[in-house]
Amino acid sequence: MTGTTKRMIDRIMAERAQGNRTLELTTRTKLILKGFNPDKFAATSPDNPVLIQKLATIAQEMGVNLGSF
Repeated sequence: MTGTTKRMIDRIMAERAQGNRTLELTTRTKLILKGFNPDKFAATSPDNPVLIQKLATIAQEMGVNLGSF
């Protein structure tokens, strides 16, 4: 399956921001600082288990429940 990384990033941003543009930009910045630029991932990006695990860890640190990824 492709695009898991993009879906995870989108979920993290949506959960943290909850519609607040300022929180969305802050979350985006935090992800970039941790090595995940949301603009570099698309729905067709191949899945990388290492990146998926890192994103799961980041989500946990941010208090975001990713559900079943």
